Parts: sequence; structure tokens; C-alpha cells
Amino acid sequence: MDIVAIATKLFNSNGMVFSFMLLGIIMYFAYKIGKLTHGRIHGSAIAIFFGLLLAYIGGAMTGGHKGIADVPLFAGMGLVGGAMFRDFAIVSTAFGADLEEIKKIGVRGVLSLFIGEFICLLAGFAVAYPLGYTDPIDLVTIGAGIATFVVGPVTGAALGASSEVIAISIAAGVVKSVLVMVVTPFVAKIFGLDNPQSAMAFGGIMGTTSGTAAGMAAVDPKLVPYAAMTATFYTGLGCLLFPSVFYFLTQMIFG
Repeated sequence: MDIVAIATKLFNSNGMVFSFMLLGIIMYFAYKIGKLTHGRIHGSAIAIFFGLLLAYIGGAMTGGHKGIADVPLFAGMGLVGGAMFRDFAIVSTAFGADLEEIKKIGVRGVLSLFIGEFICLLAGFAVAYPLGYTDPIDLVTIGAGIATFVVGPVTGAALGASSEVIAISIAAGVVKSVLVMVVTPFVAKIFGLDNPQSAMAFGGIMGTTSGTAAGMAAVDPKLVPYAAMTATFYTGLGCLLFPSVFYFLTQMIFG
């Protein structure tokens, strides 16, 4: 048995360990590339781009539905990139926040969440209606996807949307997340994103935890927990609003 076969067998038997090693390599090169942009594009945004590229390659190679995880050698990526580690990462960011700073945002933080959700609903109308999606279920599901790529499928499943529409909602959420990552450093000075309160309001309006966290990391790493704090609530609020209040509102308008 040659060394390649031994290594392949070892990695297949220890999928999660191999996945962490692979992620470490991706992050290393992503942050190296990020430094070349002088901090304008954060390394985590580049790493997510690499992840999307690998997912596409894996899906194209296997015709599967789990991206690179459908390749047996990279099966551990399905666990590392699953809900458990995602939620752990989101919750862990909250431990870097100062409770006193969170209290200062008050009603403004709550309002930013509702304003952000409503803007996503309107954006869903603007995107979906010209493309011929006029059914209230389709409109709300795509709007929910713009909120986050988690709220989209949750809303679609609750309302009985087609798999095509749910896929569009997920794609919309991913595009939004990447855009927030890339654009945030360029608009931070314009919008005054230099303190915990503005970071929390920004996280509440933008909503995407991964997008705001990566974007704020390029602006000031100390502000990441505050942006992620309100953005974390955004997903839960969206899962409540879109299949209920926003759906009935849309039905009244387009039904």
C-alpha cells in the first residue's frame, strides 16, 4: 500500500479531523490574500468564497446536494459546516460583548431588527415580482431568503413553497451575506461604524451574522461581538415574522 492510499484511508477514517486541517489551510491562505487588500476585504470573506467554490466543485463532481461533503474524502465537512458548529460559533461571539454597552442601544436595537426584516421583505418583492413570482408564498419566501439563508428555507417549508423557490431564497441569502462582508469596510466611515451602539444597529438592520461579523472584523475586531449580537436575534425574529405577519400582509396586497 503506497503512501497516498494510506493517507486517503486515514483521512476517510478521521473525516472531522481532516476537515479541521483543511479549514485551517483555507483560512491561512484566505487571510494571506486578505492582507494584500490592506484590510478592505477580510480574510473570512475570502474563505467563504473558497468554501462556495469548493461546494460548487463537489456538487458538479458528484451531482449531490451537500457540496464538497458528497465527496467521501471530504465527508467530515458536512459535520464541521453543520448546524451544531454554526450555532456554537454564533453563541461564542456573544461572550466578547459588554453587557453595559448592550443596554445602551435600548429600543433602537429592537427597532433596527424590525426595520431590517421589513426592508428584506420589500427587497424580496422587488426581486421576485419582475421575475414572474407573483404568488404570496413565493414572494415571502424569497424575501425571507434575503433576510438570511436560514430564514428562507424555514419560511418556505412552513408555507409550502416549491423547492425551486426555496433554492432561490438560499441563493439570495448567500449573495447578501457575501455582499455585506465585502461592502462593510468601504461604508463603515460613512455610517459611523466605530462604536458598539452603531455596530449593534448595523447588525440588526443587515441581519446576516456571518456577513456582519466578517465585515466588522475588517473595520474593528472589537466591534464584532456587538454586530453579531443583534444579527443573531435577526434570524429567530425572521423565522417568526415571515411565515406569519409578513405572509398575511403580503396576501392582503398580492392575494
